[in-house]
Amino acid sequence: MLKFLLTRVRQGTRTASFPDGDAGFPERFRGRPGFDAARCPKGCRTCRTEAPTGLLVQDDRGGTRMDLGACLFSPEEAAACPHQAVTFTTDHAMASRTREGLLSPDGEIPGVTALDARMRRLFGRSLRLRSVVAGSCGGCEAELNALGNVVFDMARFGVQFVASPRHADGILLTGAVSRNMRSALQRTYEAVAEPRLVIVAGACAISGGPFRGSLEVGDGVPADLPVDLWIPGCPPHPLTILDGLLRLVGRIESRG
Repeated sequence: MLKFLLTRVRQGTRTASFPDGDAGFPERFRGRPGFDAARCPKGCRTCRTEAPTGLLVQDDRGGTRMDLGACLFSPEEAAACPHQAVTFTTDHAMASRTREGLLSPDGEIPGVTALDARMRRLFGRSLRLRSVVAGSCGGCEAELNALGNVVFDMARFGVQFVASPRHADGILLTGAVSRNMRSALQRTYEAVAEPRLVIVAGACAISGGPFRGSLEVGDGVPADLPVDLWIPGCPPHPLTILDGLLRLVGRIESRG
């Protein structure tokens, strides 16, 4: 027992200093994608036609813009552009209050605005969330589980997952929403008392991810479910999730 205590003392504090200080991501970390239109010759559509995902889409003027909600954060997405116009930054803050906010000509997105004063008074400075896994590979859920470990320690901010939607302030949806889970998702949502929050995390929940267009799943969250926070990633990093949640309840200020 004494050896255990001495080892623990030598290890020091393991909890991340978030939201203060640098997150310390290595250069190989693939965070928020960026697009440099100046690198693309006029009329070039190679990025959109060769990209393995829906990251690059056509805008209203025939140009190219990024859809962070469809991004799988894979090196192949950047390699698809022969002009190296697509890159990945180490910025982990990517959440948006709207789906449209994840569409950007250069990868920059508006900061998450906090809930209105009435909602913040109701929820206080904490959140209780019911996780709904509606057809997932398990990657997003692994990151959600990591939020409870000693490094990220989500509970220190008053954010916790609960077993019953009756005890929750909202739901956190992951997965592409399979046909078999559509009814369960709706019933879980209805079991949460109003006012309730809906948070979607991961490319599958936002856009269907790599399964978009499949006969067995929808294209992510159903259109009739009102969403308060969109968190991109495949899977989203724990700090990406935590950053979005804390900005939503006004615990940290938006950059925008």
